[in-house]
Amino acid sequence: MIRRRLLTTLLLWCCATAALAQALPAAVNTDPARAQVVLPEPADPRLPSLILIGDSTVRNGHDDGQGKGPAGQWGWGNPLAAYFDATKLNVVNRAVGGLSSRTYLSSGHWERTQAYIKAGDVVLIQFGHNDSGALNDTSRARGTIKGVGEQSEEIDNLLTGKHETVHSYGWYLRFYIAEIKRRGATPVICSPIPRKDWDASGKIVRSRDGYAGWAAQVARQQQVGLIDLNEQVARQYDALGRESTMRMFPQTTPEERVHTNWAGAELNARTVVAGLKALRLPLPFSAAAQAIAPLEDERPVVDAARVKAEKPRDAALPTLFLVGDSTVKSGGVNGAIGWGERIAPYFDVNKINVVNHAIGGRSSRTFYTEGRWQRVLEQLKAGDVVAIQFGHNDGGRIGDPAMKGRASGKGIGPETVEDIKPDGGKEQVHTFGWYMARYVADARAKGASVILLSPVPHKDVWEQGRDFASFAEWDQQVARNGGAQFADLTMVISDGYRKLGAQTVGDYFADARTHTNDAGAVFNARSVVSAFKGLPGNPLGAYLSAEGQQIPAADLK
Repeated sequence: MIRRRLLTTLLLWCCATAALAQALPAAVNTDPARAQVVLPEPADPRLPSLILIGDSTVRNGHDDGQGKGPAGQWGWGNPLAAYFDATKLNVVNRAVGGLSSRTYLSSGHWERTQAYIKAGDVVLIQFGHNDSGALNDTSRARGTIKGVGEQSEEIDNLLTGKHETVHSYGWYLRFYIAEIKRRGATPVICSPIPRKDWDASGKIVRSRDGYAGWAAQVARQQQVGLIDLNEQVARQYDALGRESTMRMFPQTTPEERVHTNWAGAELNARTVVAGLKALRLPLPFSAAAQAIAPLEDERPVVDAARVKAEKPRDAALPTLFLVGDSTVKSGGVNGAIGWGERIAPYFDVNKINVVNHAIGGRSSRTFYTEGRWQRVLEQLKAGDVVAIQFGHNDGGRIGDPAMKGRASGKGIGPETVEDIKPDGGKEQVHTFGWYMARYVADARAKGASVILLSPVPHKDVWEQGRDFASFAEWDQQVARNGGAQFADLTMVISDGYRKLGAQTVGDYFADARTHTNDAGAVFNARSVVSAFKGLPGNPLGAYLSAEGQQIPAADLK
């Protein structure tokens, strides 16, 4: 009886599925390999332009929804235009369906597009959906070499009949970035939007280890803005749930998993707007964009009003002051915990205070210019110790809006760079070493001692090499010149990670690569104590708790 019921249920399900498949329209192939497209030009060449290059997820086919209205396939570049003031900015969607980062260049579309790029423009770049194809075949021959390396492959293209040098995905992105910068425009990398694909836990599959991760890596290397559409859109799909996410895609047979309908394109476009706002680019948004909040990135500038000010518990005791960014103090936002929030148990509260003045999103520059260092000095007294860790937010180009006014100059010299602030004010920006040397000199003038720490490593760097090499070198030089001590915390933690292995270390992070969760914060806090104990004279050894005394000293040689 049970078997008969199961067979009946299965038969009904198969019939229903077949009926549904017959009811759904066939999927539409808008690949312009067989359909030529005419791309738009700037409506008013006198205005600055926001130019888009990419594939069909940005501009689909003839950009007309195939005559199916909102139910058809739409790229996010179409609804994006409504979020900008057309009297002040051209939005020019030059993306072409079916192309990869390689074939957008080799087909001549880039040559035609770059003619419209001028100083002051912004160019959004999103490729990846088609880069995984074959490097050489008679169908599309659009694949690129996986990764971001410099490797290349010589081919006689079976499709075009031409000899061609094929590069990596990252190489092509770097090419576009260089060309855009050469024209005085601002490039912004967008990671590819996620597919309609769920993992075993019911979450949308991310591409952190693939094209999305490689796009982010190139953006970091080239110090350009990144809008992580892959992660940000996936988060929204997860929040919507499976049924609502299905409605973001055309209902076709076979099932459409890549291209969105109008509702999905609209969601993606709003995410792009949020990303552009987070990068603080001077773009004229329309009234429709006002309700869209900026995206929070991995390194947000934390609102100081939300951070409780700390002070020594017992003024009669010496104090260990911690100064740094969100990797030292995150406050549990999105599950992130800094090592400074987990280090107190390793010190004897009857012998020393531990006060954490770190705050997320700050660099050596902004911790100083915001007056935060002055507040530390007001609490500092002879016999105290200050441990300082900056570097995560100091990189990048001074004046680049993507850096949010945090970048410091390279090196340790006295040179300065003038930065024009959003309000029109001017700031003379010093080198990273200048700010660190100022901290050392000020603290020592108060009779305190200083320990400079190189930054904690990123999740995706420690396996193959070392992270923050330049910052470690500058910290060490400043410490040597100013009478402070230096601990290469980057390598102390990296060496510890290597002993644990990638799988365990992967579970120590609350986000893609920067901020640790509780377990990671505890590991890093123990590593900091180990680094302290490895310093000449073990300057904090007398203040350790029984638990802290059990941690072995790091070999800092």
